[in-house]
Amino acid sequence: MRVSQTNLAGDLLLNLGRPEDGPLHERVKRALRSAIREGRVEVGTALPPSRQLAADLGCSRWAVTEAYGQLVAEGYLEARSGSATRVRWSNDSGTEAERPAAGQAPAARFDLAPGLPDLRAFPRRRWADAIREQLTTTAFTEFGYPQPGGHPRLRRLLAEYLGRSRGVIATPGDVTVCASVTDGVRRVCQALPADGITAVGCEEPGWTRLREVIRATGLEPVPVRVDEGGLRVDDLTGRPGLRAVLTAPAHQFPLGAVLVPERRAALLDWARRVDGVVLEDDYDAEFRYDRRPVAAVQGMDPSRVILFKSLSKTLSPALGIGWMVAPPRWTDRLRRTDQAATQPSTPDQLAFASLLESGAYDRHLRACRHRYRGRRDTLVQALTDQLSGAEISGIAAGLHLILRLPATVDTSAVVTAAAARSLRVADLAAYHATDDHADHGLVLGYGNLADSMVDEAVRHLRKAVEESRQNSAAVLPDRPRRR
Repeated sequence: MRVSQTNLAGDLLLNLGRPEDGPLHERVKRALRSAIREGRVEVGTALPPSRQLAADLGCSRWAVTEAYGQLVAEGYLEARSGSATRVRWSNDSGTEAERPAAGQAPAARFDLAPGLPDLRAFPRRRWADAIREQLTTTAFTEFGYPQPGGHPRLRRLLAEYLGRSRGVIATPGDVTVCASVTDGVRRVCQALPADGITAVGCEEPGWTRLREVIRATGLEPVPVRVDEGGLRVDDLTGRPGLRAVLTAPAHQFPLGAVLVPERRAALLDWARRVDGVVLEDDYDAEFRYDRRPVAAVQGMDPSRVILFKSLSKTLSPALGIGWMVAPPRWTDRLRRTDQAATQPSTPDQLAFASLLESGAYDRHLRACRHRYRGRRDTLVQALTDQLSGAEISGIAAGLHLILRLPATVDTSAVVTAAAARSLRVADLAAYHATDDHADHGLVLGYGNLADSMVDEAVRHLRKAVEESRQNSAAVLPDRPRRR
């Protein structure tokens, strides 16, 4: 029997009806039976002790024990000596825990979609120890409402960490803790109109969700092309009135390009010339394999750059912890603009601060970097062996790569055929804001793919590609090209 912890020996709301509806124990029994049949009390749930429920209902304990006994006899409840009385009956013919929640797609067996780190590698014990330490040692005054901008201890440690690891120039006062990069971009976009900014340049192709966030705040997302050198800064000069741009210079998503030095300098020159601001998404900066680390653009001109980062790709998006580093004039405006902004919980902020301070976060990143590099190499080799003729790119860093397919392959059909095989992949075309592009291929993430499943996942992908060919007679080159 599946055991639910819902209402485990806790409160149970029952409608006993009117006194004229019958004896009290009968009304308790009917109310319990209705709660079970309506699904308000799930199978496996432990009911409150009879003494507790009697006190809650304002009736005698006998009425409750009698109701429990009759429902046990009818098969609705199960009573065991020395254990709680639990719900036994369910009108569900299947096991609910094995099915997705309403509105959710079934979990794929092979996860090659971008956007997630290795969720199996989440440092559960370290995080649990850090949370436990904070809950037992933190002063009771810390359990009030979170401080605007984030906890001072975390902001101080983040400023130190970012200066050491990313070349960021910031004081604790420049750091604002938020829920995610998406949340940070939303907050900044709400503040931009006060500076006369009504549009934001966005990398084309780029992360779709951030474009949607910009549009949802009432600003216009303006596509700016990306090539192997990163954002094409020259394209900004041909956009009169454009004074803000969102870019991921360390590792562009989805193409994987790094913004080259001359364009970094040109980007900041443009921002000064138009009195604008650069929104820097420090995407995937921790994970590099075949090149040296690249410092954040923010360190080149802290007065013109707002930097965004979160734990979504390093620990887990479920933690809901991110941060922004902004010039003082923007920091003040951000905190005034969004007084109701959601803050990560104080214990979670302090737990992450503990990992930063102890060096556990750095050790976690080093272990992940080693693991991801091996997994990337395995995936590239499997693609090379099984999908001859496809071109692989964007493999020097990050948690994803680009697999470009011949024009004879319908990539949207590949995504559909792969889903039928319980394999998640993403169509590169889905990250474009316009139809004016020649990109043709897939974005394959390997962060959340188990090492033991790489070869099997690629075999399923090869079959999905074969099923989706527009021209079955097409002949592919012998081996894929890497760049």
